[in-house]
Amino acid sequence: MSGRSDLSASEVIGRHYGVCRDFAHAAIALCRTFNLPARYVTGHLPDIGCLDPGTPMDFHAYFEVYLGQEWFTFDARYNVPRIGRVKVAHGLDAVDGAFATIYGEATLTYFQVWAYQVNPQQVSVGDPINLSKRLDGDATVRLG
Repeated sequence: MSGRSDLSASEVIGRHYGVCRDFAHAAIALCRTFNLPARYVTGHLPDIGCLDPGTPMDFHAYFEVYLGQEWFTFDARYNVPRIGRVKVAHGLDAVDGAFATIYGEATLTYFQVWAYQVNPQQVSVGDPINLSKRLDGDATVRLG
């Protein structure tokens, strides 16, 4: 019963549990209460630089706050710095920042994302995939 479109920020705060989407919306509401511009972000959060829980990566919701002249990333679920966030979309809320909007029936048959830490001085967006550039030195792809 989390991640519902009819669940308010105050309800999430009052019940003390939820999913990343719930926490992001609650944090955004609190920021906006204090006139801090905040936006919802949908993306991937790989397990780079932390203990791999053994589960496949999934979409993750977090938020950004405009402070000074720059957007800063915050995560109400994982309140620690994380490596490798892959931003998919942002907007005022989960509707604006949806990674997909589907009308009618749709069946997802397969979905997989891989993320590995690389040196940004050696690899740029658009370069061909070269697993030998991974910082962990492992050139294998683990299939879930």
